[in-house]
Amino acid sequence: MKTKPQDLKKFRKAIDRIDAHLVRLLNERARSVLKIKAVKSKGSLHFYAPHREMEVYRRVSRLSKGPFTAESLKAIFSEIMSASLALESRLKIAYFGLPGANTHIAALQKFGSSSAYVPGPTLKDVFMEVERGRAQYGVVPIENSTEGMVSHTLDLFVESDLKICSEIYMPISHTLMSQSGDLGKVRTVYSHPQALGQCRVWLEANLPGVRVVESASTSRAAQQAAADTKAAAIAPDLAAKLYHLKPIAKRIEDMQDNFTRFLVIGRTTAERTGTDKTSIMVSIKDKVGALFTLLYPFEKQGLSLTNIESRPSRKKAWDYYFFIDFLGHIDDPKAQAVLKEIEKSALTVKVLGSYPRSE
Repeated sequence: MKTKPQDLKKFRKAIDRIDAHLVRLLNERARSVLKIKAVKSKGSLHFYAPHREMEVYRRVSRLSKGPFTAESLKAIFSEIMSASLALESRLKIAYFGLPGANTHIAALQKFGSSSAYVPGPTLKDVFMEVERGRAQYGVVPIENSTEGMVSHTLDLFVESDLKICSEIYMPISHTLMSQSGDLGKVRTVYSHPQALGQCRVWLEANLPGVRVVESASTSRAAQQAAADTKAAAIAPDLAAKLYHLKPIAKRIEDMQDNFTRFLVIGRTTAERTGTDKTSIMVSIKDKVGALFTLLYPFEKQGLSLTNIESRPSRKKAWDYYFFIDFLGHIDDPKAQAVLKEIEKSALTVKVLGSYPRSE
């Protein structure tokens, strides 16, 4: 059936009426946000509430009958909540890397375009920005589904008092880019070690013998490629736009199901949502059965571990910290029972945070 010009006008007028209604509702929502701001200010409460954010996403997903997907609605409401937070107090978010890095993209996904963003050249810089109050929150990578844990992020939690208050899972896609966009001109490839590891097979098959150089971040790699006509970078698509590079090949990661988990760090803790995760750091005595003693209370209480990673303490040989993620909130009775039990045999136990589990 052919659409007539008058039909298009009719549909567009209907959209205009709906848009006008949406604007009225959004401003009505904004006025409620300002009332909440007044209440929070009197009680010295934090403006960003990860548990409330999760409640909103779940509720709008349940309410929707389509055709918008849950992911599309989440993106829309992320921007609505970002603008709402800016009415209360514009958040400043520190992130690892330069503009266009995957961590920058993850931060934008979590906090929206109405927040202010501060790049951190190193992971330590991100922690310091938040510790010194120059940013309310920081976003750092912690784990990749292909390359495993980001060890340096774990090490920084040893000395820091910052808490994990949220997590972000983001699909990672890598693009090879250069000034010319010509694969034949590439003599050097720059990227972060994790990205290089995730594209190892593609590089060996398509650029054998080409020099591969590690960079501090994928966005730094894009900067380096922008300054060298014979170089290319492996970085996200956003980096190509920011640094005026041309894509050579997209989705060059060796495993298509490639995700990175990021942590939001801050000085606040998240309330219970019912679907939470807790991260702790433990050091144990160097004796036979010590690891079994550490893990048995989780089995006894029926708490599921999602990750356990060991890191050298750097204090003496063969002395380790264990980083453990488990399902549940630290305020849950079962989690409290586990904590009391492992404190009896551990040298130190540090709760890094409880936070809503990313879906």
